Amino acid sequence: MNLSLRRVAHRFGYQRVLEDIDLTIAAGEAVALVGPSGCGKTTLLNLAAGLLSPWEGCIDCTFQRPSMMFQQPRLLPWKRTRDNIALGLKACGQTRTARHAAAAALAWRMGLTEDDLDKYPSALSGGMQSRAALARALAVQPDLLLLDEAFAALDIGLKSELYRVLAEERDSRHCTVLMITHDLMEAMRLADRIVVMAGSPGRIVAEHRIDVALAERDECWIFARTAEFIRWPDIRAAFALRELP
Repeated sequence: MNLSLRRVAHRFGYQRVLEDIDLTIAAGEAVALVGPSGCGKTTLLNLAAGLLSPWEGCIDCTFQRPSMMFQQPRLLPWKRTRDNIALGLKACGQTRTARHAAAAALAWRMGLTEDDLDKYPSALSGGMQSRAALARALAVQPDLLLLDEAFAALDIGLKSELYRVLAEERDSRHCTVLMITHDLMEAMRLADRIVVMAGSPGRIVAEHRIDVALAERDECWIFARTAEFIRWPDIRAAFALRELP
């Protein structure tokens, strides 16, 4: 299984937002898309999810159970947390008892309580909503997980918890991940490959493969590798960083 984008271009009206995108993601791989705001990262993710159709080029996705977590939690306000988490399972035809049991198990992994499951989204903190949104995305046991700056608004402690859950998911089910992040250290922590975008229209300008196992990436390694990464001329040019002395 894989996700392949070949010579993909996209536009909104007369504005071209993506140009000549070639990207292949293999089963079990985690790829982070990084780049300045406005370079088309979210558009590329929406194309990969099938939420948009490209103006030019071809997208071939052979994954069977894609799932997406948006930048905002986007929980349905009229449904309780339990039913929000179980939404995809209901669409798959699972019984109410089965999907509620699965939702409760996932909620526990995310640090949500039984009381939290009975609440509507408006009664949850922002962090709790993000936990519920990730649980909803994982409930269908995706073989492709798409993350749009899913951890951007979270505090460092909650980020650490959800990083752990994501690592467990990849380890146990070999889930493929395509994620957008503005946090280069997050990309260095979670990804097997970092793809750098730049420009308007957006294009891929660099790639960086990480061969160190997730379990071996301690804080010192992440800080040092990220500092090395941002010294690359291609990376500095993509983010319009001033030249180092």
